[in-house]
Amino acid sequence: MDMSKCPSNTRRNRLSRSLLFTTGLLSLIWFLLRVIPKPGRAFYPCQRIAFPLASGFVVWVAGLFTSALVLCKAKHLVIRFRYVLGSILLGIAVTLSIISIDAGRKDIVLANAQLPNDPIGVARGIYPGRVVWAHDPRATDWDGPGVGDGHWWESKNTNLARVDRMMSWAIRSLTGEINLGIAWDKLFKYHNKAHGKSDIGYQTGEKITIKVNLVGCIAKPGWGAVDPGNYDMIRKRDYMNTSPQMMLALLRQLVNRAGIDQRDISIGDTLSYFPNEYFNLCRKAFPDVNYLDREGNFGRTRVRYSSVPFYWSSDPSPENQDFVPASYAEASYIINMANFKSHSMAAVTLCAKNHYGSLIRFPVQPGFYDMHLNLPSNKGNEGEYRPLVDLMGHAHIGGKTLLYLIDGLYAGHHPYGLAPTRLTSAPFNGGWSSSLFVSQDPVAIDSVAFDFLWSEPGWEFHTHISGGDDYLHEAALADKPESGIFYDPDHRGNVNRLSSLGVHEHWNNPTDKKYSRNLGNGDGIELISLAPVDDHAAIPWMKSF
Repeated sequence: MDMSKCPSNTRRNRLSRSLLFTTGLLSLIWFLLRVIPKPGRAFYPCQRIAFPLASGFVVWVAGLFTSALVLCKAKHLVIRFRYVLGSILLGIAVTLSIISIDAGRKDIVLANAQLPNDPIGVARGIYPGRVVWAHDPRATDWDGPGVGDGHWWESKNTNLARVDRMMSWAIRSLTGEINLGIAWDKLFKYHNKAHGKSDIGYQTGEKITIKVNLVGCIAKPGWGAVDPGNYDMIRKRDYMNTSPQMMLALLRQLVNRAGIDQRDISIGDTLSYFPNEYFNLCRKAFPDVNYLDREGNFGRTRVRYSSVPFYWSSDPSPENQDFVPASYAEASYIINMANFKSHSMAAVTLCAKNHYGSLIRFPVQPGFYDMHLNLPSNKGNEGEYRPLVDLMGHAHIGGKTLLYLIDGLYAGHHPYGLAPTRLTSAPFNGGWSSSLFVSQDPVAIDSVAFDFLWSEPGWEFHTHISGGDDYLHEAALADKPESGIFYDPDHRGNVNRLSSLGVHEHWNNPTDKKYSRNLGNGDGIELISLAPVDDHAAIPWMKSF
């Protein structure tokens, strides 16, 4: 329901506009006072929060001021009987006014408080709806940008041994197995049985593709983060990409514990360069893994299209047909390793939106369907078509996914955040997020990460966008969505409707972080918390480990 249309919301919107004006003005003053004397402060966490509010305020005021000047000029022209030019300027003034008012409105179309413990959809997994959250502050030891401590992804700043431990405990907690080899076998058997392949584990020669998020290194003209001539990072060096340590921890699990040949594993992001800073760390340990890359230079594997089509359920009419990447079509399994970030247009960018980089073309590339059209910033109501559901449900993308992970070592804001942001909520308490989320349920894991980001103070103007969790509603109820869309990304037209893709609900409160299965009163999400990660008492069945 779009609560902004309710009469009771009128006073709320007026208060929101007043709050936006005051917050924007104070943010601008604070930003200028702090950054002008010392420009390096622009990267401080408080300034990265203040900047979008201040910049939005400036755009709004500038638009109104400019429209007033144009209107004044139009008035003088009309008085002098220059009606044509006066009418044109009048139109421009009105347009500028609308744009400036709209700029002021977009940030205040916020969602109401989330309804707790009201699960929808059908939970997935060995333990249905289970999401494991591992938190270890000792995994991250970085002083931050611009203070002479290098970059967050350097080995001295991200502890691989601690990340390994987080990954190990998370996989075992997800499956209920102490032995890692048995845990991975259990994951493969569950996936195969759920897909009609009987109760069999991984078979030698089957391929696995790992989709990571390297959007900070996107191979897009004008982005300029990676030098295409040598693959060195030259800008955005502290952007929140999937960390090389988290990639290494997963590769160690697959090769050393699950017994998978390196040559049968591909890892990368179809839209991005795989920069030397990450590639060299991974390649040194696993030289035979296929490192996917937009261009395929310097030892990387270039991504290419398959003949498997992808259809958008909204039935748009783009000039060009979308196709699934060959690395996906040829794989028996997909592993989705996303990042822990808010998003200015989507509220959050987690496992579902990680697939915006899974079609070998830019989301707004001319001639193709524009994937941004139905993001919450453009469609803020509930019950809208969400293209994320098609990506989550396509047989060769979400349909093949064995495991969902969110690299939460360093959280941040996309797209303007050039470096991670410390979190002030408990248990982070001013530190880095230092977390890993793992699940077999794509809706449940994004629901949990959404609650964490939603509850973070100062992040509201991203995470509280109206409609931010609507894709989770649509995915959970994909067989009967509120939008009425017939979700079927595998076929042209309505042939086979998707079933529920997982379970969605919000926790009871940010302090207790309890979902319905934790409370013993529902069929929703179960959150297993490993915080600290090596506290054996946190998981009773592992006390003897």
